[in-house]
Amino acid sequence: MIKKIALLLIVVLVASCNSTRPVVRTTSKSKPKTTTTKKPVAQNASTKSTTPKASGENKGNEVQLEATSNIRTYDDEIKLYISNFQEIAKNNMKSHGIPASITLAQGILESGAGKGKLAQAANNHFGIKCHTGWTGESVKHDDDAAQECFRKYNHPSESYRDHSLFLTSRSRYANLFKLDKGDYEAWAKGLKDAGYATDRKYPDKLIGLIERFELYKYDNEVLSREYVPVKKDSLVENSEGLYTIQQGDTLYSLSKKFNLSVEDLKKLNDLSDNAINIGQKIKIK
Repeated sequence: MIKKIALLLIVVLVASCNSTRPVVRTTSKSKPKTTTTKKPVAQNASTKSTTPKASGENKGNEVQLEATSNIRTYDDEIKLYISNFQEIAKNNMKSHGIPASITLAQGILESGAGKGKLAQAANNHFGIKCHTGWTGESVKHDDDAAQECFRKYNHPSESYRDHSLFLTSRSRYANLFKLDKGDYEAWAKGLKDAGYATDRKYPDKLIGLIERFELYKYDNEVLSREYVPVKKDSLVENSEGLYTIQQGDTLYSLSKKFNLSVEDLKKLNDLSDNAINIGQKIKIK
């Protein structure tokens, strides 16, 4: 009996000692690694970058704009530019009589759809130089000569207004305002004839942009009309041996279409490179 009682006491003492020890030990006494204390980054809309990819993916067709700025841009970027400035162009048309389509096309071409150096550095979307009497801020920019003086504006809308005043205040552009405000083709050619640009392709470039991006619709809104241009025949104009550039055309594809080499096409049209523009007419014989 005494042996049983002693054995029972031993069992109780052993159980009591074991109950004071931790049940499981999974960590050492050293500090945990920092990687175990970092919080995971939440994958939601607030932490994802909204910067567009630099590759130009999903931006649409590439467009080369050659004027004050030689810029490569995309359809979607031009459409955004139009969205940003269409109201300003329409208001200027109401105030000054210059077709909104012409103003927008010139803005797109001259500023590289807002991506050109003058547009970025000076909010100057039309390449307007200082000229005599300009007392505002200015920037230097290489153009016909090195480091010429160009006007600087606080906001692009000031550039748009100045463009309208530039055309309305100079006598050499007076004949433009005798034209139908809805006749963008006559205005494009009239600008070239009045000496606005020395580039002989300038009217075709403006007309191409107006028709490609349907800028004539903004003239329609101001004039309360529903004009839609008749689609021009893109085939060869046999009487003159000309072809009107269409969307998707390249010198290579045209060389195959008309059985000419790319170099022959460039020589026929005095082209220094392979850049062509929608609406441009080129010789093919």
